[in-house]
Amino acid sequence: MKNPLEIFSDLSERLNYNIPDLPLYIRKGSLDQFHNYAATAHWHLDVEFIYVLEGSMDYFVNGHTIRIDQGNGIFVNSTRLHFGFSHDQTDCSFIVVVIHPSLLGEGSSLAKTYWEDKFGAMMEDFILLTNQIEWHREVLTSLQEIYEEMHKSHSPNPLRLISRALALCACIGDQVQQKSGHSEDVQIWTNVQQMTSFIHQNYEYKITLDDIAAAGAVCRSRCCTLFNKYVGQTPTVYLTRYRIQKSCEMLMETKRSICEISIACGFQSASYFTFIFRKQMGLVPQDYRKQIIKA
Repeated sequence: MKNPLEIFSDLSERLNYNIPDLPLYIRKGSLDQFHNYAATAHWHLDVEFIYVLEGSMDYFVNGHTIRIDQGNGIFVNSTRLHFGFSHDQTDCSFIVVVIHPSLLGEGSSLAKTYWEDKFGAMMEDFILLTNQIEWHREVLTSLQEIYEEMHKSHSPNPLRLISRALALCACIGDQVQQKSGHSEDVQIWTNVQQMTSFIHQNYEYKITLDDIAAAGAVCRSRCCTLFNKYVGQTPTVYLTRYRIQKSCEMLMETKRSICEISIACGFQSASYFTFIFRKQMGLVPQDYRKQIIKA
């Protein structure tokens, strides 16, 4: 297994940026694309913006759940554990804009210092964006504009995309405030991120509760407490759901057999994988693959 201290800085969610070598993820999404209308809890170095087009959703960020109604949005700071979901399993469509700090380029140490300051661990985890505040409205309008630029019929202008993405970050940077919490809160989230990152990087191997706890430098009991309180599920449930998520990606993107996928995702056997997959997704892996191909 990989050393958890070596993987902590890795991205914990694979992002398929729209344009190669341009670290921007700008797409429309909907909650019905996720099992039980809930995305998997994840974190990444990128900052993230959500703008709700239709419906509403609940959004979990570092232990807080925020309601986002139609016409409103949210800014999620870097390396915060987050996911969108619907308690009553109703659909919601939204624009998501994700911006990686490498957009700043190799130089500009001043800009990188500013980024680390404004989007670091001691700053606010999120900002709810509503239509009642003028600068919030400007951000929401900018999210629509950057989406339209990325997805217009002819090739998007990369310079306009970069300038608008950096303008979004600059606007949020002017407004984001330092947390009122204590340094121990930062340590808690460091522990949680180390444990979830360990799962993301080692899900294909046999993983025990002791392994997960060791990745966060906590005991088994503390590991379970942190997962239940800050992730909203047990470590075992989180691991299983992540393995199922990865298996869905393989079923969609590869022609690997069910047996190969089960092994690649850390399941004991193809029959056990099929049992868990059906329990989680409501159908067997073969039928899931057929549905995706038809879609």
